[in-house]
Order: sequence, then C-alpha cells, then structure tokens
Amino acid sequence: MSPTPRIVIIGAGIGGLTLALLLRKRGVVAEVLEQATELREIGAAISLSANSTRALAHLGLGDDLAGESSVPSAIIHRDGRDGRPVSTHVMGERYRDTFGSPFYGLHRQALQRLLGEAWGPEHLHLGTPVETITVGGSVVRLGCASGATFEADLVVGADGVHSRTRQWVTGGDEAVYSGASGFRGLVPVEHLSQLPEPDAVQFWMGPGAHLLHFSIDGGKVINFLAVVDEPAEWSAPSFIEPAEPGAHLAAFAGWHPAVVEMIGAVPQSPRFGLFARPPLRTWHRGPVVLLGDAAHAMLPHHGQGANQTIEDAVVLAAELTETGADDLPAALGRYERRRRVRTRQVQLASWATSDVLHLPDGPAARRRDADLARLPDRLAWIHGYNVFGDAR
Repeated sequence: MSPTPRIVIIGAGIGGLTLALLLRKRGVVAEVLEQATELREIGAAISLSANSTRALAHLGLGDDLAGESSVPSAIIHRDGRDGRPVSTHVMGERYRDTFGSPFYGLHRQALQRLLGEAWGPEHLHLGTPVETITVGGSVVRLGCASGATFEADLVVGADGVHSRTRQWVTGGDEAVYSGASGFRGLVPVEHLSQLPEPDAVQFWMGPGAHLLHFSIDGGKVINFLAVVDEPAEWSAPSFIEPAEPGAHLAAFAGWHPAVVEMIGAVPQSPRFGLFARPPLRTWHRGPVVLLGDAAHAMLPHHGQGANQTIEDAVVLAAELTETGADDLPAALGRYERRRRVRTRQVQLASWATSDVLHLPDGPAARRRDADLARLPDRLAWIHGYNVFGDAR
C-alpha cells in the first residue's frame, strides 16, 4: 500500500463530493467516479439541519449555502382536516442558538452545484459507471463501462440507494417497502392563497396520510411531500411508478383547503414508493466501504438522509487521514462502529414517524399531540449532534 492511500469514491452526489472535499482539506486527493455525464442532482428539495450545516461551514461553504437557502420561521404540526395547530416551535435564530448551526431548506440542485464547484473538474470522472470490482491483495481494481480502469487502496461506495457497491459488499439484499408512498411537488408561493405561515416547516396530519412542506428559493417556492398509506404492497421493480390520475388527491379528500390547494397546484408527480435498506452488520468488505444511502438508506420523515450522509463523510475522512495508511482495516472498523448505531437509530425513528403522523382520531393521536409539545427536546439527539466531537 502506498504511504498516502489511493482513494476512489464511487458517486459524485452529496456524500461523495462532501467526502472528497473533506479529504482534500486534510491533504488527501481522491478520484471521484460518476456514472452520469453531468452533475445533476435529482429530486425536488432538501432540508439541512445543524448536524450537517456545521460540516458544510467547515468546508467554507457556509456563506454560499446561506445565499441559496431559506430559513424556516417555525416548525408547525397541524390537524390536516381543520388546520388547527397542534404544536408550534419557533426556529430561525432560536434554532441556531440552540443547536449551534442553522437549519436550511434549499433545492437539491443548488447544493449539488455548490459542492461540484467547490471540487472542480480535476479528479472528477463523469460518464464513468463502475461495472466490476475486484480485489487482489491490498489493491482494488475498478472496471468501468467507459473502458477506464482505476486502482486504489480504498474504494468508497457513495452510490446511493441503488448502490452496486453495496451489492458487492453484502452479496445482495432487498430494499424494504414501508407500506406508504409519496407525491412530490414545487409550487410558487403566490399560487397558495389558502396557506397559513408559508415560511414555516409544516406537517398536516390525518388518518392514513400526511403532508410535509417547507419553503426554498428565498421563500418564493414551497416544496411538498404528500405521503399516503398505499399501496399496501409494491411490486414494481423501480421505486417510482406512474399512478392513476387523481391518486395524489384521493387520500386528502375533505382535508383543509390549504392542503388540497397545494397538492393540486402542480401536475401530479409519479408515485414514489418509500423504501429503506435493512441495517447492515458490517459496512465494508476488505478495502471497499459504504457511505450514506448505500449503507443506510432511510425514510424521509425526519429529513435526515443527506444529513446522516454528511456526518458519515466527516467521520470517514477523519479516520482515513488521522491513522497511517497501513492501519486502514482498523480505520474502517472504527468508522463503522462510530456510525452504525446512530444511523440505525435514525433509520428506526424515521420508520416509526410515518405511523405516528397517520394515526386515526383517538387516544393514541391525543398522546402524540401532547408529545409534540416537547418536540425540540425529542429531536435534540439528532439536530444537536456535533459530528466533529465524534470524529477523531
């Protein structure tokens, strides 16, 4: 093995580029392979909580990130039918003061662009999907569909929920369907005449469904995810499939006018099946290790997918650069131990949240509503976590 390990990162998404930037800040330059021919993040919008924005600020992206983002005024849970606020918690500066870093809402493409510009074109290989991974001794060899080949002392699979690297590490496993699906949309705020407090993160809750939304683009646009408890089973090979016309509104019939107006304000999106990956006992096989969704894809109900990925990158970068190259197996073991329990806890919490938001009227819903009064305390273990204290 070379004195400075040769590192190849598969995937130039949020996790892969964040890791690459953190490694470079510590004096190690990685090669980043991306199957797409351009850096283009899919999806509508993303929320970044304090546990990840402090890492992005550490990379010098704080000011640019603030310029691309909206800061929510509050987090509000409402009854989805009558619009009654169940709980309201002020965010903005109070959130920053409480957790030590801001909360942002922004378009995924904006974050992808900031990371891509910070990394630059050198050591970025677009249009380079990895087809084969072979290990000989301490060297990993990657064969790509483009004909390119790479050798590395370490390969990091940051290739998302459909990770081929995970298949190589685990031998193959199946994503688990949650029993719920979602419809997404971006709506100009001027089209939402019924919406109270558009600058807030809001959950509208009801039996069998909920609507989450928050503002992006300086408050000009509302990003929403409408989640419904259907279909009961998912048989399509993809996580995304067309839905019958009007399916996005069917579960919300009779709900508050603001909910119906928002979901109906844009053309119906495909139906997104909400899947998670089962927790892994080990995140690496020899010198090939997983990061982010490839290791622990989770449901979106805590908004922590990207945030946990960024945490992973901080810890892995520290372990890889603060130990000698010959201690690579031990570094990977420490990374895995530091991240496995926390990400599993967030996965489980995210899985449980959908059921909690979809409770029918009755005693369980009333207990949930009472618990929401303590929401900042209940989320502190996620948002208040300082990953730099956990990194070496």
